[in-house]
Amino acid sequence: MNALSSLQQRKIFGHLSIVVGNMLQIAGITAACAALALARSVQPRPAAFAAAMLIAAWLLLYFFCHGIAHWAVGRLLGIRFAFYTVGGTGNPEAYPVGLRWVFEHLPFFGVQTEKISMQKASPMAKAIMWSAGVTSSAIVPTLGALYAWRSGVSGSKVFLIFAVIWAMATLASNWTSRTGDYSKARRALAG
Repeated sequence: MNALSSLQQRKIFGHLSIVVGNMLQIAGITAACAALALARSVQPRPAAFAAAMLIAAWLLLYFFCHGIAHWAVGRLLGIRFAFYTVGGTGNPEAYPVGLRWVFEHLPFFGVQTEKISMQKASPMAKAIMWSAGVTSSAIVPTLGALYAWRSGVSGSKVFLIFAVIWAMATLASNWTSRTGDYSKARRALAG
């Protein structure tokens, strides 16, 4: 399965230029950092606000780090990209049946490679680029939860446990999926 057939399986809501997609994702990551700062700074205030900011930060990091990680790592390795897609997950089988429909309709950023660039890229470069997205989706939000816990945000210890479990499940389900990024990376390495 190539990137195009994976693109066709996703429910695509729209396309964005690379510049616009990067700006939106950077804005989302910046908003997540602001939410973490607010969660940290509200210690004398209600714990519910800090918890809401922590959850908002985690969600923003989860949704906005994946696509831009593919792009940034790919560009470092010489891979060029045509545009971003916004659509449901390309890996619906990774989610339990009850959540599957939800994740097929959430706005995930995907990035479409340029065909000639991918043909010229080494198998290792392709594998690293494919792996960057899901790896960042697991690590970056978890680091946000870890930061909140280390900063003493109310409720962050329990949330950190949730974030670690979610990250492990994300990595494990993607590893075993036929359509996940790690599967694409393995196919790239296999040639």
